[in-house]
Amino acid sequence: MNEVQCEISDGFAVVTLAAPQRRNALTVEMAAELMAAFDEIDARDDVGAAVVRGSGGSFCAGADLGVLADASQDPLDDDAQRDIDALYGSFLRVGRSRAATVAAVRGPAVGAGMNLMMATDLRIVARDARLLSGFLRIGVHPGGGHFTLLNRAAGRDAAAAVGLFGQEIDGARAAELGLAWQAVEDADVEAVALQIAGRLGKDPALARRMTASFRREAGPPATSWDVGLEVERGPQMWSFRRRAQARPA
Repeated sequence: MNEVQCEISDGFAVVTLAAPQRRNALTVEMAAELMAAFDEIDARDDVGAAVVRGSGGSFCAGADLGVLADASQDPLDDDAQRDIDALYGSFLRVGRSRAATVAAVRGPAVGAGMNLMMATDLRIVARDARLLSGFLRIGVHPGGGHFTLLNRAAGRDAAAAVGLFGQEIDGARAAELGLAWQAVEDADVEAVALQIAGRLGKDPALARRMTASFRREAGPPATSWDVGLEVERGPQMWSFRRRAQARPA
């Protein structure tokens, strides 16, 4: 059975981590499936947004213990390096999708799971979700650009508290810090995320151009205002012309 499921309809995709027996912890194979799902999404012009979620009430409990154990045996071994690169590559693949991305976070998002969550453009979290860096607890240095992902969303203090000092937070606190857009009841997380994604799904071509401009301007690194004006100029002119051409003669 595939451990990453991708369903596409109404202009947006729903990508589900489907390994509830281990709280959707990432394996090398699962990371490859996640990348393949986003390859499929990007190959289609009718997808404006994608929601990433976990099954079984968990988002992602981090990297699978087997991957960590193998890497610990000989971290410089070529196979160990390839396995870790595969996990990192899945975060990057989500972050570089042509479609805008929304994480629907329920239950735990730990370590690599936090990286995956933070790789998306927007996060909707359950108020009682458990967000934890987790690296310090197991005596491992953070990886996957962990500090960068935290800092770009919520700033230096939040990145220090969560990533450096290992503070666990719930979804409500994450929204207060800016690590998430909205904290809602657990039962409402996916419905809210789907509703938000659906707005971009109504116009995938415009959504993709807006997403590209947003990432260029918002960073990291963020652009200056004058550069932002130029980044937006071409796509906006394209949208003006398209709108005019769509009007009845």
